[in-house]
Amino acid sequence: MPRRSRLLAPVAATVVVIIAALMFAANFWTDYKWFDSAGYTSVFLTELWTRVLLFAVAALVMAVIVGASIFFAYRARPSIRPMSLEQQGLDRYRQSIDPHRKLFFWIAVGALALLSGAAASGDWRLYLQFVNAVDFGTPDPEFGMDIAFFAFTYPFLRSLLGYMYAAVILAFIAAVIVHYLYGGVRLQNDSGQRATPAARVHLSVLLGLFVLLRAGSYWLDRYGLVFSNRGYTFGASYTDVNAVKTALTILTVISVICAVLFFANIVFKNTMIPVASLGLLVLSAVVVGVAYPEIVQRFQVDPNEQRLESPYIERNIESTREAYGTADAEVIDYDATTELTPQELAAEADTIPSVRLADPAVVSQTFQQMQQVRGFYQFPDVLEVDRYPDADGNLIDTIVAVRELDGPPDDQNNWLNRHLIYTHGYGMVAAAGNLIDDEGRPVFTEYNIPPRGELSEVTGEYEPRIYYGREGAEYVIVQAEEEYDYPLDAEAEEPDVPTLEDAVEASPEADEARAPADGDGGTEEAPAEDAEGAEEGTEDDPAGGSQAYNRYDGEGGVPLNNFFDRILFAIKYQETSILLNSAITSDSRILFERDPLDRVEKVAPFLTVDSRPYPAVVDGRIQWIVDGYTTSDGYPYANRIDFAQAVTDTFTDGAIQQVGALPGNEVNYIRNSVKATVDAYDGTVTLYGWDEEDPVLQTWEGAFPGTIVDRDEMSDELVQHLRYPDDLFKVQREIMRQYHVTDAASYYGGQDFWEVPNDPTQEGELPEPPYRQTINFPGSEEASFSLTTTFVPRNRENLAAFMAVDSNPDSDDYGQLKLLELPRSTVIFGPGQVQNAFDSDADVREVLLPLEQSNAEVTRGNLLTLPFAGGLLYVEPLYVQAGGGGAASFPLLQQVMVGFGEEVAIGSNLQEALNNLFEGGEGPLPDPDEEGTEEEPSEADSDTGSESDSDLTEALNEAVEAWEEAQESNEEANERLREALEALEEAAGEN
Repeated sequence: MPRRSRLLAPVAATVVVIIAALMFAANFWTDYKWFDSAGYTSVFLTELWTRVLLFAVAALVMAVIVGASIFFAYRARPSIRPMSLEQQGLDRYRQSIDPHRKLFFWIAVGALALLSGAAASGDWRLYLQFVNAVDFGTPDPEFGMDIAFFAFTYPFLRSLLGYMYAAVILAFIAAVIVHYLYGGVRLQNDSGQRATPAARVHLSVLLGLFVLLRAGSYWLDRYGLVFSNRGYTFGASYTDVNAVKTALTILTVISVICAVLFFANIVFKNTMIPVASLGLLVLSAVVVGVAYPEIVQRFQVDPNEQRLESPYIERNIESTREAYGTADAEVIDYDATTELTPQELAAEADTIPSVRLADPAVVSQTFQQMQQVRGFYQFPDVLEVDRYPDADGNLIDTIVAVRELDGPPDDQNNWLNRHLIYTHGYGMVAAAGNLIDDEGRPVFTEYNIPPRGELSEVTGEYEPRIYYGREGAEYVIVQAEEEYDYPLDAEAEEPDVPTLEDAVEASPEADEARAPADGDGGTEEAPAEDAEGAEEGTEDDPAGGSQAYNRYDGEGGVPLNNFFDRILFAIKYQETSILLNSAITSDSRILFERDPLDRVEKVAPFLTVDSRPYPAVVDGRIQWIVDGYTTSDGYPYANRIDFAQAVTDTFTDGAIQQVGALPGNEVNYIRNSVKATVDAYDGTVTLYGWDEEDPVLQTWEGAFPGTIVDRDEMSDELVQHLRYPDDLFKVQREIMRQYHVTDAASYYGGQDFWEVPNDPTQEGELPEPPYRQTINFPGSEEASFSLTTTFVPRNRENLAAFMAVDSNPDSDDYGQLKLLELPRSTVIFGPGQVQNAFDSDADVREVLLPLEQSNAEVTRGNLLTLPFAGGLLYVEPLYVQAGGGGAASFPLLQQVMVGFGEEVAIGSNLQEALNNLFEGGEGPLPDPDEEGTEEEPSEADSDTGSESDSDLTEALNEAVEAWEEAQESNEEANERLREALEALEEAAGEN
């Protein structure tokens, strides 16, 4: 082979190793710099040194055990190998291996050590939980041991046993290979001795160690019974407790005896002893470990399952409800009425204005069209619901979003624009959830660029720029080029924006809620200089006109203050422009890991983060609020569920952030232990301990001291915007489908199990999402901002229950699950049945049919369910979008459908729909177009109202008839007209 060809492979391998080393170094160093800039270096170092420690220990143990086994096998090789065809065939292998045996030894041992160390380093979470474990203060129902043993100690011991198993098995395999290669073990031997005495001793010791580990595994398996799937429910069943537990104890003793016999063979050096020990071990494992429990299960438990399993079902119910935080759920028997009188409806009139009609999944398109400003700004597909004060200072449900930057215009999407010029979004946008103008548009409370509206008046001036969000480039470099800030003529180009001020000032005669007469959406002329750091620019805006530009002056990101860092970032992102761009100086900073979920998960790798972060204006900054969960799959007897599947609905595809504390998605314990904030301007991450009594959080605080800030450090303004998290509520409703049943016999029968109904407004079979709305829960003195959901019976569609949780952190009832359980004897329409009633009702169809047959696109909004007047009211907004309108069209709320009991109706607004539902349009509720409401009639007026109305109608009819005859100059008719008018005047006076 030519010399050049021989050198090619080593050179190529060297190049590959160098490139891999550079990539590793770049990622490692930039990661460290990121943690340093975020202020969480301790998290990075704790994880790093824990990984290094586990890697070193696991690699050393594997190397020592396997290496010693190989070394002993080689040293114990027979000096004279018997002449046989088998040995002659092995001679050529020995001859080729012997000259390089040391190299082969170190390669084999080193490779196994590296693999073992790499695997062990991945278990750093288990180790940190083990050494920092905090007691739950609750014993398990079977062994009486604290839950912490099963959550923290048991998983680590199982992992430790697994590594020891692997080391001993690999050592045994390596010993057999070496003994066989050098004649210590033979497959063929005329004398009948297939192994030398030294080989028998060596292999007996290894087998003894293996069996001793098996004894430890059997003993530990006793505690693992609390995670058994054998019985009717999760956790130790009757068979587990009364048969398997005993069997495992017996197997532990037998294994210890067998291990002693293996070790005794060091003295006896007899092949029969280890063979007999293995036979005894296998036989006992089959008879005691498998056959005996199976006999108990089949012949004792199965015929009497309900009676025998009842105590263990009760354990499962109690543990599951405790582990998921549903043990204190308040269940109320709710005998929901299905009929309502006009008087009862009028008494509930004050609750109508609080109903949230704006659907956050639909009005996103409206936000996009009315507040996008430029094509490169973006709003999420599903907006968020928060609460802000209205003009009177009352908190109302508010649809919120931030105007994020999705990148430069398509025709200018180059590296410079994407990473240095178009660096940030701009401004908060908000709309009142319960107000819709006469055109069907949401009423904005924060709008335009620069931001303006009632929200700004309440919160004061705030930093509107969004450098950290859910959209945009992977990284941006600031303090380099001047950055696109906002178009100076943005307001003049925006459509008229319906505002809260317009809605309040609109006169009763107005046909629609109008923007101010100057057509600028109720905003003043955009100032040339807005927030801190903004300057007037004269550059051309990509959309035409001029723009303001900005130079970032925050402390976010990693400084690029030396050439070495620029090289590593250029390697990390494989982009030479980071090195070659002359605008990047020592003052420049690179902002990366900009998604708030990624940032929280990175600084708190022990948390599972909620999939629905939301923005709020807090203390002069836009803050992303992220809910963090501590989770475990080690709570005894608690039923496990798939986290991703539990949180999947029509608002999400189930794609959640990786469960930080678990290797997969299965959990059986969850707490909303952390409320995190991410500053949208400088990326500052703050982790506030919310459930400070959570032992899992306390364990992680011991592992990462100083990362969690005390709950008392939250500002009052931040607390006002906290809410009960979506994913936790969805997990809890998944549990409550079955575990609302607390009686073991009823649970065993399963007749009362529920299902979460499918979303009837969408195609497919995804569950209906929970909805945020302000409701008057029965028995509560005032309305509460809540997260709500419904349940239907298994295999049926009628409503079984309504569940809500108070989402207002200022309330004493925050986090209190409340369940309205409907009587089985009363049929209340479920969401699917109500939707079917909407689609089939003649009056509703009369309104919908022209819309559906036209070119318009009809969209059904969220089907809200809320307690109302002793029953349950369904409210569904109906949006209409001009067909063929292209990108310029957006959905407008045109009709509202309502259902109560088995009756449904439709109207152009909620009040009209309710009037049509209960009175055929003659109304106990005030018309929304009328100014004010009339005084409520007294009891006396109510008693005489019917008679007075009749007199007035009769007098009016008489007057009309007389007037018509009087037109023919009939003297008698004129006299009748005079009398009729007098009667009309008298009747009118009485009313």
